[in-house]
Amino acid sequence: MLPQALTNVVEALSMLPGVGPRTAERYAYYLFNANEKVADTIAEALSSLHSGVRSCPVTFALMDAKDKVSPFYSDPERDKATVMVVEEPLDIYAIEQTNSYKGTYHVLGGAISPIDGITPEQLHIGELVKRVNDDNVKEVIIATNPSVEGESTALLLEKLLHEQNPALKLTRLARGLPLGVDLSYADQITLSAALENRTSL
Repeated sequence: MLPQALTNVVEALSMLPGVGPRTAERYAYYLFNANEKVADTIAEALSSLHSGVRSCPVTFALMDAKDKVSPFYSDPERDKATVMVVEEPLDIYAIEQTNSYKGTYHVLGGAISPIDGITPEQLHIGELVKRVNDDNVKEVIIATNPSVEGESTALLLEKLLHEQNPALKLTRLARGLPLGVDLSYADQITLSAALENRTSL
């Protein structure tokens, strides 16, 4: 049997998604053998995680707890008339790495999924509709995931936003086949999107 302190670390690490018992044991053993400062640094970072991060009341992006609103919203260089709607906060950082977008964001907090018990009322859809009016938004870019849940959410957003403001420009991120993927391995949603968004040569 492992010493109790090591067992506690293994059990704690096993709570992480994708980390099984054997992987947790390897991580715990590594932390024990590594310089004590490594474990101290990780412990300190984890202890301040919940107190140091909170959700922006406007965009629902993650931000430092000391900030009033997210820098993605407060930055004067950002175009508040353009809002990209994403499912989760980390989706923002994937977009930001392209250095191609200068608008603001709105995080829904998931996608509609009756099987998982996620209804429109549990998402930040009402706040988005209000924000479109308050900020005089001209374009909403729907960037939900290319899944059944993402598509359902996008269709609902399109309906609600057009009812609220028929003049609002609604766009979606282009979707299709990624480089290096054989047609036989592509899923139905990806193939349908690639066919719909085909371009002239």
